[in-house]
Amino acid sequence: MAKPVKHVFVCSQSRPAGHPRGSCAEKGCNEVLQTFWQELQKRNAYERIAVTYSGCLGPCDQGANVLVYPEGILYGHVTREDVMEIFDSHLVGDVPVERLRVADGIW
Repeated sequence: MAKPVKHVFVCSQSRPAGHPRGSCAEKGCNEVLQTFWQELQKRNAYERIAVTYSGCLGPCDQGANVLVYPEGILYGHVTREDVMEIFDSHLVGDVPVERLRVADGIW
């Protein structure tokens, strides 16, 4: 496998129901992760982009959280409907999706 140009981490943290911090799992991270993997497969982009699930990325109230490297850009409140825009704009076009970026001071 070649070194990816972009690496996407999707928080898959799960906590018990009612936990005060909540979790990305209760905010749809599994659908987001599956949609990223489907898009990766559809585009056959394995040589350029890696998609990995991760543990907690920090700001649980912003979930589902998606972190893109090498830029270190954290997206919050991501839904499966946002995946195509992140893929087209940021992963392929190198233009971050500003409406989904977590605010400075949080990340």
